[in-house]
Amino acid sequence: MPYSRLFQHEPRWISAHFVFRKTLPLELQSWLYESQSLTQRLRNQWKNITVHVLFEKQQTPFLTERRILNLPEKRYVLVREVVLLSNKTPLILARTVIPAATLKIAQGNLTRLGSRPLGEILFSAPSLKRELLGIALIEPCLWSKEFSQTERLWGRRTQYSICGKPMLVSEFFLPSLFEK
Repeated sequence: MPYSRLFQHEPRWISAHFVFRKTLPLELQSWLYESQSLTQRLRNQWKNITVHVLFEKQQTPFLTERRILNLPEKRYVLVREVVLLSNKTPLILARTVIPAATLKIAQGNLTRLGSRPLGEILFSAPSLKRELLGIALIEPCLWSKEFSQTERLWGRRTQYSICGKPMLVSEFFLPSLFEK
């Protein structure tokens, strides 16, 4: 089974086309449907944005990730899980899944991110394409004990492609994000 520092189980995603946007709180809508870099938006609204890497390793992806990326069953990908913070306040949890072909086309820029935000690389790529795939509402019991939440959390899953090579980014919005 794929390892995750964020989830006890794979999130259950709903196609973004089936979510009634008007039924979601306005502040949440703007984050879920943001078409530009979340990192840049965070920097515009919060101070001292940093990235703390929780996990970064080659492993098999979750089943739905593998299917979306059209990968064989035992194919390894780079999985990176991070928390984006402002002055040590966690705002967004993110999971990135990058197949080897995408890593190769990005000429190593995606394997040496360290504590740099992924958005800095992605949104500087002229061939970047984006498609919002799904939205999830995660119950507190599904989170890893390390990130036990008392509230349900909303998230989005986006497929990006660079020069036609895909990758997935899942982002979950913590309650502290909406306090400002």
